Amino acid sequence: MEFAHLLEGRLLRRYKRFLADVELASGEVITVHCPNTGAMTGCAEPGSRVWLSHSDVKTRKYPHTWELVATDHGMACIHSAKANTVVREAFAAGHIPGFEDYPELSTEVKYAEGSRADLLLQGEQGRVFVEVKSVTLCRGGGLGVFPDAVSERARKHLYALQSIVDKQTRALLLFCSFHQGISHVSAAGDIDPKYRDALHEVMSSGIEVQAWATRITTAGIRLGHSLPFTLDPPVPQVPA
Repeated sequence: MEFAHLLEGRLLRRYKRFLADVELASGEVITVHCPNTGAMTGCAEPGSRVWLSHSDVKTRKYPHTWELVATDHGMACIHSAKANTVVREAFAAGHIPGFEDYPELSTEVKYAEGSRADLLLQGEQGRVFVEVKSVTLCRGGGLGVFPDAVSERARKHLYALQSIVDKQTRALLLFCSFHQGISHVSAAGDIDPKYRDALHEVMSSGIEVQAWATRITTAGIRLGHSLPFTLDPPVPQVPA
């Protein structure tokens, strides 16, 4: 996924979930759209360098969208919906192994009551419904956790995936790390224990889970290498 020219600025504040004030190099302060509904812990610190895209759509009240932020642990993309595009491009390019028998690719496919799959892979072997989750909460030691706030919607998605698995249907939950400081992904059981427990339940019933790193620059984002995933964060080793 490539970016058009991004405008650099300095974050002043994020507020009302979907808005942020940014100071440009010229000193002008503009209000921009923040396309992230989460807590954005560690990714919305005042004074951080941020990068903005621009839309030419005349009906938009705020033509700029916040895309990237430089954090203490590396670059992050806070535009969570872009993870779907990055993962879709990776599947289309054959970058994710184990799915070679599913060459047909669709997006935003209805599959359960009130639910849509981010991606649907189909082939002679059957089909694979894919749910993509953007991970930006980076804790010490490279640990990335999801979700960064209590999310009933995310838990609902887990049970929707669970409901459609059968002999011809696979379901994949793919955690897409949108933070360069993340090297391992786990559920954030301390933030949303219900999500952690639901994830454990659906994994036991056949839901597949993968985590992947990304390469993030102001030019674009590409899926990188697979990352370790554990339901719970690994226990730190105490030196003997």
